Amino acid sequence: MSPGVSDAEPGAPGRSSVAVGIGCNRGTSLQTLRRAVFEALEAVRAGHGDVAVIATVDRKANEPGLLALIETEGWPARFFSADDLARIDVSKGSARVQRLIGTPSVSAAAALLAAGQFGGALIAHHRFRDDAGCFVTVSLARMGRDCTSIAERKP
Repeated sequence: MSPGVSDAEPGAPGRSSVAVGIGCNRGTSLQTLRRAVFEALEAVRAGHGDVAVIATVDRKANEPGLLALIETEGWPARFFSADDLARIDVSKGSARVQRLIGTPSVSAAAALLAAGQFGGALIAHHRFRDDAGCFVTVSLARMGRDCTSIAERKP
């Protein structure tokens, strides 16, 4: 596998303090997703226990690799509509993702939305590609301290 590329803010997140947004190709394996997520976490000196929620677009709610990651790691998950993700202002967007999914950002927007609208801050954006050519983008957002995150609210 080729190494990932990270834009990360160093720091030591607190327990269950990070929302993990994931964007990936269809059919991405559990192994590829797991490696991408843990590389992103390591880039900000975070680990398994720092993850509060996994978040992505609702079109990925039936992805076997993603569902296996959520189940294997025991993390809660939130799936957002493309319309909801498109309302989140992110600095890194993609015309290709906009064309395919209907939002310029999946991973960053999902992480920020799951982290909560008051105080959630993007702390890492990690891109990963495995040997089979599957791409994964992982964004980490620090959970807002002064609000209940969407991950903790009832749907």
